[in-house]
Amino acid sequence: MTAAMLPMDAPVRSAPPAQRIPLTHTALIDEQHLVSKLYNMVNVPTAVWINEQGMIVRPNETAYVDDRLKYIHGLESGPYIAALRDWVEKGDQSAYVFSEKRLREKLAPPDSKWSQATAEFGLAEYLYKIGHLPESIRHFKEAQRLNPDSWNYKRQAWLLSDSQRDYGTTFREEVAKLNGKPYYPL
Repeated sequence: MTAAMLPMDAPVRSAPPAQRIPLTHTALIDEQHLVSKLYNMVNVPTAVWINEQGMIVRPNETAYVDDRLKYIHGLESGPYIAALRDWVEKGDQSAYVFSEKRLREKLAPPDSKWSQATAEFGLAEYLYKIGHLPESIRHFKEAQRLNPDSWNYKRQAWLLSDSQRDYGTTFREEVAKLNGKPYYPL
């Protein structure tokens, strides 16, 4: 995997030197979206619980640590925080830790279209990065068609172009169509 792990004291890369803020935690810089591709992550913020042995014990899920955005998604942070505290206290004995069988089911690719969508998305990003935006849009659209549940694909494509002109919609418009329902499985 080429995603880079930054040590706890690493400066934020994109800020000008005078505005760099030292990180107080390890942060993943994943410019190729490898983690979201490998684990089918569809939302931010997303959390994955990894135990001291480096094993995933709870797969990716929406993880709000406060209620600032509750008006958008309707999720309260309290249940997630309580589950996290239970895991910290009880470790692998926590009722919130997934069994290996349940993890495999949760992390399995949904179908063959998922792999095709991943390839289309990768090609779209490559074309965009080398300056071929018009060609990239076709592949972003195909990735979205093959995996319509991936809001990562939608957000990235819409961010890199004029979403209204190129896709006929925007992130806000698509979320509004859901009338408050989550746009991914909770």
